[in-house]
Amino acid sequence: MISNERPSPYGNRHYGAPKPPPPNEDTLKTDRVQIERKTFVFTLKENPRGRFLRITEDVGGRRDTIIIPAPGLEDFRKILEDMVKYSGELPPKEDEENPGNRLD
Repeated sequence: MISNERPSPYGNRHYGAPKPPPPNEDTLKTDRVQIERKTFVFTLKENPRGRFLRITEDVGGRRDTIIIPAPGLEDFRKILEDMVKYSGELPPKEDEENPGNRLD
């Protein structure tokens, strides 16, 4: 018997089989911001498991998404506020090759 003729201990896996539908989600609020060449979409949603914030970054058609469960939003906000405050306290970085030119 050839090894690929043995039945798999994991059952029959059919790659390309239809995926189950995503859970039913309700959109509660959506907002969008354009920063330079990036678009960020903030969507507050709810599904049977709870509320969550989906943040999608779109750069030229390529999308990346993070999801933050609602119980973590307050901690996320605190960290974001700290980062904004710290960033404002730092002096602008200068171009090392051309002193006097800022890189912002």
